[in-house]
Amino acid sequence: MARERIVTGAALSAEDESFNWSLRPGRLDDLIGQKALVQRLKISLGAALRRGEPLEHVLLYGPPGLGKTTLAHIIAAEMGSKLVQTSGPALTRPGDLMGILTNLEDKEVLFIDEVHRLPTIVEEFMYPAMEDFCIDFTLDKGAFAKPINFALKRFTLVGATTRAGLLTNPLRERFGIFHHLDFYPPDEISQILERSARVLGVKAEQDALFEIARCSRGTPRIANRLLKRVRDYAQALGDGSIDKDTAVKALAMEGIDHQGLDVLDRKYLTVLIKQYNGGPAGVEAIAASLNEESDTLVDMVEPYALKIGFISRTNKGRVANAPAYAHLGIEPARHASPKELF
Repeated sequence: MARERIVTGAALSAEDESFNWSLRPGRLDDLIGQKALVQRLKISLGAALRRGEPLEHVLLYGPPGLGKTTLAHIIAAEMGSKLVQTSGPALTRPGDLMGILTNLEDKEVLFIDEVHRLPTIVEEFMYPAMEDFCIDFTLDKGAFAKPINFALKRFTLVGATTRAGLLTNPLRERFGIFHHLDFYPPDEISQILERSARVLGVKAEQDALFEIARCSRGTPRIANRLLKRVRDYAQALGDGSIDKDTAVKALAMEGIDHQGLDVLDRKYLTVLIKQYNGGPAGVEAIAASLNEESDTLVDMVEPYALKIGFISRTNKGRVANAPAYAHLGIEPARHASPKELF
């Protein structure tokens, strides 16, 4: 079973996803942050609308929780068309995709989440659909086999992935537009939280929202999740309004510090520093010490620790950096120099 963590960009449950949907913007003008991406997307959409053509196929990549699904829905809304949504793991055979493609209308948007997890046989089936808006399938088998070419309406494929490096070159090259979503700075997260607080009808002070933003790992989904937890704390133990002191206490109760690290993050850093003398140490060794899966550490712990400079990845393994020692209040160990060793 996967560990449930508040400070993860992945959706925790259907209820969590439904809550996030209620806070998502519906148009590009309502989108906060990612300014360069928004500007480029506005130009692409405007040009496509003027020509009366569907938008080129779009690949959105970046860490989870930054708004790839939201952008797909916004693209469909800006094009004035419908969005059909599926995911890579859900498409196990070409027949699953054929039913979707043949029912798409002109300029509609097909959104495939986790597109890097498409099976090879399904991915290859998509190539002519993306390039020539047609699909080839075969009726019967053996000597009675009959190839049929089926023309599709012109559509836009929006693919989303957290691991762009796992995409095959043939699939990647068939996307015409590439957009990378990066982590948001705290001031933009504060603006997102201010909008979310208005939607939820929550009274929150600006410095309280900034405190939540600091702990959100630059991820809107995490920020909105933390706002929900702080709101519950304020309503249960206070008058319902959120000030800085309330936010700090609510976050501390959830085990989240001012850097946005939770218990697992701090355990990871502590083991690396104390048990492995700051590294280098392999992720498998650290995972064994923590009794965790190595994939959990690679996907859920290390990306943020790398981003804020707490650890480094080297050829020999993971190494703890000075900010990690300072954050945990641990004095860096003094290593003997080569001269002292001899």
